[in-house]
Amino acid sequence: MDKKRKKYLFGPVPSRRLGASLGIDLLPYKTCTLDCVYCECGATTNLTLCRNEYVPVNDVLEELDEFLKERPALDYVTFAGSGEPLLHSRIGEIIAWIKLHYPFYAVAVLTNGTLLTQQEVRASLARADLVIPSLDAVTNQLFQKINRPHSGLDCQEIIPGLVQFRREYSGEICLEIFVIPGLNDCMAELEQMGEVIRQVKPDRIQLNTLDRPGAENWVQPAGENELKKCSAIINEGKITEGYHRRRAIPLNMEHQKNILDVLQHRRCTAGDLVGLLGLRPVEINKHLHMLVQLKRVEYIREKRGLFYKIKNNPPHAPDKRNKKADLAR
Repeated sequence: MDKKRKKYLFGPVPSRRLGASLGIDLLPYKTCTLDCVYCECGATTNLTLCRNEYVPVNDVLEELDEFLKERPALDYVTFAGSGEPLLHSRIGEIIAWIKLHYPFYAVAVLTNGTLLTQQEVRASLARADLVIPSLDAVTNQLFQKINRPHSGLDCQEIIPGLVQFRREYSGEICLEIFVIPGLNDCMAELEQMGEVIRQVKPDRIQLNTLDRPGAENWVQPAGENELKKCSAIINEGKITEGYHRRRAIPLNMEHQKNILDVLQHRRCTAGDLVGLLGLRPVEINKHLHMLVQLKRVEYIREKRGLFYKIKNNPPHAPDKRNKKADLAR
């Protein structure tokens, strides 16, 4: 489907959680109920609780049909992207359409869980195979510090919403907890988190930590030993501290080449690259993360955010052995 630029789909991308994942982004960039300090997409620009048909359902279905009719090898079709998917008021119709026309594909929904207090929102997820809600804090003080929610949200109301969702939903729930050292990794918070988890009864719990630059530069990743300590305090047997990889797929090398071509000429933010290349923010972020890991790109933080540029690797020291061998020829 690369012949025609995808407007609402991205990937398939190799997801740490979901393997080969075709993403569906139903929202304008950074439309969310939270403004999390660790968000790789940056600060939320539209902090809202308003559910709406942010993008036309018929256009999304047309893109999906065009892509899925080729029967690509996928582990999941995933609702994710640059905001809170459950803000789209017709997400349930899109899930039902996928399960009706392409039932052999598993559907996953990544959500911050804040809207599961609403019965119609919980009902919209009935046909999904996997729901991954997040819960980073169980006290309002930490909820405000980490997730910076819309003023209409209360942590103590979100937890009963998760509990009720578990009662009504027959699919798999993987609860994700983002660990931030110095904030939600203290004994008291983790013990309370364990109590909440035992009420929610998820099928799995995933401890996560910073992997790419977050919205705030003071957020640091938790180490492996710290994640193990958190797991022990929460005291739940279904916890994993790493991601299970499924089908491995390469990132689109043409996209990487295009990113590098742009960065050869000027420094850009991820948002700049989204506008220049027409790719979804999640796709851009995954490519930038890979290029940073490969030491081909580096970033600096300025007022407008993270600016990426080509990494200037120091020149290699001359190989005297090779030089002598050349002279001997």
